[in-house]
Amino acid sequence: MTEIKLKKILENNTRLREQLNVPRATVSEASMSLVKFTKCTRDPMLPSVWGPTEKRDDPYAPSTSNNCVCSVM
Repeated sequence: MTEIKLKKILENNTRLREQLNVPRATVSEASMSLVKFTKCTRDPMLPSVWGPTEKRDDPYAPSTSNNCVCSVM
């Protein structure tokens, strides 16, 4: 019984040591990256901030092509 417990503890210890080696970013770095992304990435859902979006640039605009590849079952 104690050998099984020891084996589980050693496996858990190994997993925790592997997690220590995972690269991490500080909260300030992640926050600055998020702020930079939101300032530089145009969002078609916010025309009041970015201005009107051309239909060809809007990924949410309804498609005008009749090339439907979907099938209905």
